[in-house]
Amino acid sequence: MTERFIEKQRLSLGASVRRRLGAAATDGFFVAAARSSRWLPMAQPRLHRVGVERDLPYRSTGKVEHTLDVYRPLDDARGPRPCVLYLHGGGFRFLSKETHWVFGLAYARRGFVVVNINYHLAPGRPFPTAVEDVASAWQWLIDNASRLGIDPRRIVVAGESAGANLAMGLTLATTMAREESFARDVFSTGVVPKAVVAACGIFEVSRPERFSRHAAFFRDRLEEVTDAYLGGVRVPERLLDFADPLAPLERKERPARPLPPVFLPCGTWDHLLDDSRRLHRALLDAGSTGSTLAEYARGPHAFHAFVVTPSARACWRDTFSFLSRHGAMP
Repeated sequence: MTERFIEKQRLSLGASVRRRLGAAATDGFFVAAARSSRWLPMAQPRLHRVGVERDLPYRSTGKVEHTLDVYRPLDDARGPRPCVLYLHGGGFRFLSKETHWVFGLAYARRGFVVVNINYHLAPGRPFPTAVEDVASAWQWLIDNASRLGIDPRRIVVAGESAGANLAMGLTLATTMAREESFARDVFSTGVVPKAVVAACGIFEVSRPERFSRHAAFFRDRLEEVTDAYLGGVRVPERLLDFADPLAPLERKERPARPLPPVFLPCGTWDHLLDDSRRLHRALLDAGSTGSTLAEYARGPHAFHAFVVTPSARACWRDTFSFLSRHGAMP
């Protein structure tokens, strides 16, 4: 018994060290890559005829987590523009609007006003704080649509990875009559996204064991996401839908308002691909005729962030083609 206990403790300690080292390497790589790339010539907004207003508050708390950046095309177009509300990824634990400048530029270059937000991160502020922050940003955006010069009938909600999860949670709140206070506030705006771009998303946070057959490095990353985001506590089943936006759709709950068209791009080398496939099937079953799944050969997780690669270029072309088909483009 003692020997088995010691061996179990040894394996647990080894897994803990492995997870910590893996997290440090992964987090450090993405942060360093995003920050260093901001100094490249192509990253300068005015070279793309784009202006940026930084650090606008969407809640009056004085917290950096409640700020956003607005990217705006610098041209003479008149009338309200379509808008992209962008929700950054990072496993709910790291990254920010500053690391995701490339998405603000990419959409603004095509004529969108882009609202790129910060939100509280886990484990310091676990679920559902990020969801509540996104709901507040949505309300701010609707309330300030006229001042921002955007058309509230043409708002695209977009995000990648954890941001795709938040994008789908927000979409459910705009279309389903829910009991949570933040969801009621979102629903009461009466506005539904014109379209959604949910790239390489994790759409079921609570059940990392579904990846048990995957490589240990990837399993560790998913377990970290679950542990940090859900805080190691029991979450009420209904509220958990906003961590697992697949759940109400796979339960075949019918929305009170029609679901918007959803674009689901994902690389074939992304371990999360099955989540996108499941969500696509669930959306079709729920009556979303606009759901589109696009798989990109040998694309790793968040491959489209590396905008100069052929697969990323193809993904961006497909994204704008999808938005054009559904009336969301400028």
